[in-house]
Amino acid sequence: MDVTALFQWSFFQPFLAAFWYLIPMFMLLGIIKTAWFKGKAGEFQVNLSARLCLDKTRYHLIKNVTLPTEDGTTQIDHVVVSEFGVFVVETKNMKGWIFGTPHQAQWTQKLFRFSHKFQNPLRQNHKHMKTLQVLLGLEDNQMQSVIVFIGNSTFKTPMPPNVTYGGGYIRFIKSHTTRVLSPEQVQRAVGQIAEGRLAASFSTDRAHVHHVKERVANKASQKQCPRCSGRMVLRKVKRGANVGNAFWGCARFPACRGMLKAE
Repeated sequence: MDVTALFQWSFFQPFLAAFWYLIPMFMLLGIIKTAWFKGKAGEFQVNLSARLCLDKTRYHLIKNVTLPTEDGTTQIDHVVVSEFGVFVVETKNMKGWIFGTPHQAQWTQKLFRFSHKFQNPLRQNHKHMKTLQVLLGLEDNQMQSVIVFIGNSTFKTPMPPNVTYGGGYIRFIKSHTTRVLSPEQVQRAVGQIAEGRLAASFSTDRAHVHHVKERVANKASQKQCPRCSGRMVLRKVKRGANVGNAFWGCARFPACRGMLKAE
């Protein structure tokens, strides 16, 4: 018998007996701090406010919709289907100051001295919109993109009306009062989403997370424009003393003239 191991166990046993309840508490605190939990908490708040503030007979809420795409999957936090359009809702649970414009590839979160770049949610939701639009066979005027920030965040740059705080997305949805879908089209859209979505399960979420990580890794290896953080393409100088030399130019040229030297 290992006497040393037995002594160590007998030494810690009284402490474990007295403070056993701290173990699940620390585990819970660890889970609460994860990005996954923050995302789910934000989605829950949006889901709850929609159920409480939108008439269920006129607005059909569908949450956590994962749709197949050509390169993998895309996951939509919430879809609200009504006669006034199909609203595709992207949720962000963030703190601090938020800087960004509609055309920037990345926005900035500033929390004290910490700065973090994240994908422009309008661009992120654009893919959601287009994937769902193809599935439903609807026109642009029948689809609406909505971004809702949950948490103690403040916009430090002007934002378009469809980028909102908390319950502001409810006001945005209710501000649309022109009927663009018939009752039959509404029911058909709800049915098409139910048929076209992937089954809501842990394996579906895990596969989507893996796909997102691959896309992020691929983007990290690509050149980014020093001005707008957009995609860079390899070009050649067409005239002047450096004609024929290669350089990286912004894909949005001439709207953006960001450049980098080719290595």
